[in-house]
Amino acid sequence: QVQLMESGGGLVQAGGSLRLSCVASGISFLSNRMGWYRQAPGGSRELVARMTSSGGGSTNYADSVKGRFTISRDNAKNTLYLQMNSLKLEDTATYYCYRGGPGMSAYWGQGTQVTVSS
Repeated sequence: QVQLMESGGGLVQAGGSLRLSCVASGISFLSNRMGWYRQAPGGSRELVARMTSSGGGSTNYADSVKGRFTISRDNAKNTLYLQMNSLKLEDTATYYCYRGGPGMSAYWGQGTQVTVSS
């Protein structure tokens, strides 16, 4: 069965850094679409970063995190990463990783909580 498990969340100071990991089992991140999205307290939900494997891979970022966040993957470890730098209060959210499934479907993890304090 396809399972995605996020880790690395926690409480961090504004301006600090955090690295999220997403380990996949039952499926490979190779040759598929994948990324991260987040949901802030109160209901705000946005796609944070995404990656595709076509043509060697490409990345896209939400304007709110561009220049601060970096998405990457380690194929050997079947792991997706989100490096988050210069964290802001508004980055506080539950972060979920996803991998595209058949058609427009997707697999996603349970989420990891990121809380940024001042």
